[in-house]
Amino acid sequence: MMKKYISEFIGTFSMIFCGTGAMTINEVTGGDVTHVGIAITWGLIVMAMIYAFGETSGAHFNPAVSIAFAYAKKFSWKEVPNYIIAQILGAFAASLILWFLFPASETLGATIPTVDVWRAFVLELLLTFFLMVVIINVSTGSKEIGAVAGIAIGAVVLLEAMFAGPITNASMNPARSIAPAIVSGTFKHLWMYITAPILGALLAVISCKLVKEDNCCNEGEQC
Repeated sequence: MMKKYISEFIGTFSMIFCGTGAMTINEVTGGDVTHVGIAITWGLIVMAMIYAFGETSGAHFNPAVSIAFAYAKKFSWKEVPNYIIAQILGAFAASLILWFLFPASETLGATIPTVDVWRAFVLELLLTFFLMVVIINVSTGSKEIGAVAGIAIGAVVLLEAMFAGPITNASMNPARSIAPAIVSGTFKHLWMYITAPILGALLAVISCKLVKEDNCCNEGEQC
């Protein structure tokens, strides 16, 4: 059982270290990584970690995803707290190391909206909705489906980071926002980056049940 939690810790750590690391390095170097480079980094690290840990833990790396899978009855509610703890610890470990490596950074890749909070809330909700729609249709909850999951999910993350990054930093993940915000002391609208992804992921499950119920519940279970 610990293998699952360790996988979630390492996967989330790697994702946050590389993704927010790209943002941090871009900040301290005056833009050397570029926005496009940051988006590609996020997409590639997500894809890589799904390949690395999909068979072990399901490669959630995101509290909103774990909650949504449990709501869809693809994952045990009893496992959700342990997964979230592992994910948040992994995110904090990544942010703390980035703080040590790049003390000149003011935000460490924290999510800061450039529009008013309610527009940012709607955008983050929709981004997570799109992401979860893809996740739930290429996975079983406990294990990801081969190469399809890594490519599809990584591509969606890259796509959404590419066009929405300048507006909300395209979080879609409470753990990804909580850790750099606390370590850097940048708390602006953090509540929004916690609630919007969870609501967006739950809405994706509801929509999935409406479209093809058999893929959104475990076989033989009533949605």
